[in-house]
Amino acid sequence: MNRFKKLCTSRAFIMFLVVAVLLGAGISRLFYFQIAHGKEYSEKAQNQQLSDKEIEARRGTIYDSQGNVLAQSATVYNIFIDPSKIDDKNRTVLIELLASTLGYNDKQRQELLEKTNEKGQYVVVERKVEYKIRKKLAEFMDAKENKQYKLRSCLGFEETTRRYYPYGTLASPVLGFVGSDNQGLEGIEAYYDEALTGENGRIITIANAKSQSISDEFETTIPAQDGNSLVLTINGSIQHTLEKGLQDILEEYSPKGAYGVVMDVKTGAVLAMASLPHYDCNNPRTVVYDKYIKDIKKEKNKNKKAELESTYIQKQWRNFTVADTYVTGSVFKTFISAAALEEKIVSLDTSYTCVGSINVQGWGKPIYCHEHRGHGTQNLTQGLGNSCNPFFITIGQRLGVHNYYKYFDGFGFTARTGIDLPGEAAPQYYKEEEYGIVELSSASFGQTNNVSPIQICTALSAIANGGTLLKPYLVSEIQTADGKTVSKTEKTELRQVISKDTSKKVLEMMHYVVEKGTGRNARVSGYNVGGKTGTSEKLGEYKEGEKKKYAVSFSAIAPTDDPRVAMIIICDEPNQDLGGGTICAPVASSVIEEAMKQMGIEPSYTKAEAKELAVRVPSVTGNKVESAKATLKSLGLEVTIKGNGKKVVKQSPTSDNEIPRNGKVVLYTENKAEETVKVPNFVGLSIAEANRVAASYNLNIKIAGNDSSNANVVAYKQSERRGDKVGIGTVITVSFKSNQAVLD
Repeated sequence: MNRFKKLCTSRAFIMFLVVAVLLGAGISRLFYFQIAHGKEYSEKAQNQQLSDKEIEARRGTIYDSQGNVLAQSATVYNIFIDPSKIDDKNRTVLIELLASTLGYNDKQRQELLEKTNEKGQYVVVERKVEYKIRKKLAEFMDAKENKQYKLRSCLGFEETTRRYYPYGTLASPVLGFVGSDNQGLEGIEAYYDEALTGENGRIITIANAKSQSISDEFETTIPAQDGNSLVLTINGSIQHTLEKGLQDILEEYSPKGAYGVVMDVKTGAVLAMASLPHYDCNNPRTVVYDKYIKDIKKEKNKNKKAELESTYIQKQWRNFTVADTYVTGSVFKTFISAAALEEKIVSLDTSYTCVGSINVQGWGKPIYCHEHRGHGTQNLTQGLGNSCNPFFITIGQRLGVHNYYKYFDGFGFTARTGIDLPGEAAPQYYKEEEYGIVELSSASFGQTNNVSPIQICTALSAIANGGTLLKPYLVSEIQTADGKTVSKTEKTELRQVISKDTSKKVLEMMHYVVEKGTGRNARVSGYNVGGKTGTSEKLGEYKEGEKKKYAVSFSAIAPTDDPRVAMIIICDEPNQDLGGGTICAPVASSVIEEAMKQMGIEPSYTKAEAKELAVRVPSVTGNKVESAKATLKSLGLEVTIKGNGKKVVKQSPTSDNEIPRNGKVVLYTENKAEETVKVPNFVGLSIAEANRVAASYNLNIKIAGNDSSNANVVAYKQSERRGDKVGIGTVITVSFKSNQAVLD
């Protein structure tokens, strides 16, 4: 009995121990899960019970100054599949549907097949597809005959956004582009990435054990906040004109590059900025420059070809006007003139006799003027107009190192401008203590220091606006997605560099350069244009015995009597030994003409210009023939009648055209086919010759560019191609320029 009692007591004790151990383990586990790791497991449970879907915010829109959309985000779709719902019955149909709709090749089909066999419930097939593709897939799935495959259960779409650039290449190095995650990678897109990026929203719903939403009844939505929009200072029309001119340079002279900046001298706003060759923002990794494409095709080695293509893509992305520096050449003589006049080292009456060269102690050989015979005796204005190197070396030496450096710094050439773009290059220049007579003499005609085009344009604006250096900028306003203003960029005055009196004198000198000097090709009828040509030898970039390399340029200010715009146009390594006055000034002329129109600045013609003004053709369609003839002849126009009717049924050119006085208007009195002629070749002809040829073909020509009767002025491009068929009376715009090879 006692033994039995002991045995029971022993068993009870063991049971107690077992229960105690189990209870202790349970409490320990509860402590582990609920207290020690409670937060972690609570979150895991919540994640399993809730479905959390992100709503992508739209990136802000970028506008030009006229309200045109330059970059915007639109809704696109990611296509995904749920492999757990794919079986042998619907796999083949699904693969065929996706492959045919998305244009897959055999390799992509195989990859798609592998995706359908993956584990999980969410596998992305294609990202950022257009609505039309989503619609096509949805229509197939919902078709009655395809319901049996239950494709809706295994194929789905989710909204996302994609960046679009409606104008493709327009201002591409300025705008930049975004990556696959919508992050800005270049240009404005990168610099203002934080402002443009919105805040994603969320849709939270209760989910079942398979992480699928149970009901919309328990859904919570946190809306996405779209990014802010930007309004640029870029004027789309001026930008287009600048890029068209630079593209003409690329095609005619096959240079390394062609670049330009246009600024509003009163505010510092950049009206246009271009760096060609450029790229299509929608396809930034595609080479578009013909010269680059030919080089890539020539390369046979596969690895070298890929390397070359990558190099050219990087070059297309680079905005030379901000990210690179160059030796300015004779454009810099404008600033030397301003410094010397401000310090009263010279006056407009100061004269110098150029004999074609000058000796500088320590140089080792004479420094030649581009006019080896010499310019003879000339005053300061004529010296700038002739771009005389010996004259400006003398001025620089009179100015001295200290004064030279004071204005070099004052015009902003020792520091970045601070423009709102990434990667602005720092200037490369001699410090004041590093100058000797050789360095000073070389710098005085623009052959020593390296600065960026944006620095040159900013300094030109200071000369134009009365002497105040302004900070350049590209974004005028930041707005919310619904158009409310967040911030506006105000004009930033940095310092007064020269007096208004000096500014006025330099503008008069620059006007002389265009009227009678090396910049005649920049003339614009009805406006006073100032400019300065430049040629810089690219020392150190070619070996002895090789052909010299040059960058040629033209700086401009207009109108000089009340300046509104300043610009710099650069051609880097043209294939012909022609100066900036021949290659770059015609582009400046076109840009100035467009800028004046966009800014509402009316032309003021001289008597000589007024005589040559084109006549706007009136509409005489529907008028009696005799009445129509009288109207046209009263305007100094010639009339040709085609047909035997009594009323005019059609005319050429139409009433939206301008033609020169004595131009020809063809009137049709019967409804018959318009008579046509083949466009002749005007390139290479003088203005008088082009007029004669146009008359012989019953065509009208509109003269653009240099309208001087000088024998060196010849046509270099025409609006219609040679051999094209056009109606008689059609107006062909023919552009003229002087081809004098002045490397100054």
